[in-house]
Amino acid sequence: MKTAPVTPEDLAASVLAVPPLSRDPAGLPLEGENRKLVDWLYSGGVTTYLYGGNANLYNFGVGGFDGLLDMLEAIAPDESCWMIPSIGADFGKAADQAAVLRGRDFPTGMVLPLSFPATPQGLATGIGKLADIAGRPLILYIKNEGYISPADVARLFNDGAICALKYAVVRPKPTHDPYLKSILDAVGSGARIIGGIGERPAIDHLEIGLNGFTSGSVCIAPHLSMAILRACKAGQTTEAQRIREAFLPLEDLRDAHSPIRVLHEAVRLAGISETGPIGDFLSNRDGDEGLAAISAAALSLKAASEAFAVPASKDAARG
Repeated sequence: MKTAPVTPEDLAASVLAVPPLSRDPAGLPLEGENRKLVDWLYSGGVTTYLYGGNANLYNFGVGGFDGLLDMLEAIAPDESCWMIPSIGADFGKAADQAAVLRGRDFPTGMVLPLSFPATPQGLATGIGKLADIAGRPLILYIKNEGYISPADVARLFNDGAICALKYAVVRPKPTHDPYLKSILDAVGSGARIIGGIGERPAIDHLEIGLNGFTSGSVCIAPHLSMAILRACKAGQTTEAQRIREAFLPLEDLRDAHSPIRVLHEAVRLAGISETGPIGDFLSNRDGDEGLAAISAAALSLKAASEAFAVPASKDAARG
């Protein structure tokens, strides 16, 4: 597992996968099933694994946090791979988890966003405190307009309280985002900012200067998602847009019926790993809740990723 401090090069090297968390009937993480998913991601070139909302860590207790960290260390494929746990969302739980994180080798953790009760100024102060407790810079996660002021984002970077920003405010046109522009202007560049809404806006976000993107659907199609990142970095926008089309059926289902719940079932239905119960305060999709549509979209996307990987493997063998 990567333990060195986070750099902009780390953020650019891989799509940041945001996987679901496979659990047993008691809600405890299943090492073997989570390893299967990480190994599939790694086979497609993904080396960064961010456990947050899709893993339902919003509702994960402090008591099991140390065990979760043990599992994440155990399933990291090699020393190039970067495992990122999340803490929070409320300050009390985040502080307790940050104290656990302080004694571990993880280079960072992500602070899950809290919309209520919170104020922008209070969040800025609290995130600085959490970084002090954790003894390392953290990842800031913005999901809502005005969550924290651009000036405070810049200050948190300058103070060493954060090493990256995951930006996930949904816009009809991602290139027209005054809040993101203000953050970029305040920070000075997008080298430490990543898009946080998957493949759909990723191309636009990379074009305006962000350094990478997170994805849930990369768990189904790692080869394709990484191909989008590489195409964007090479300035091949048309190719990136062509590849992105394969993701849209599953992304449409996620947008319509819950990104977290649909992805949790999609990983299982695609035969990648048994995800099990989704965790407290959420419920698995079952019965007539569109599992057939999720299965069809997930299997089609996985097949496209596997097909994309075959020519790449042959090229590597020839080289």
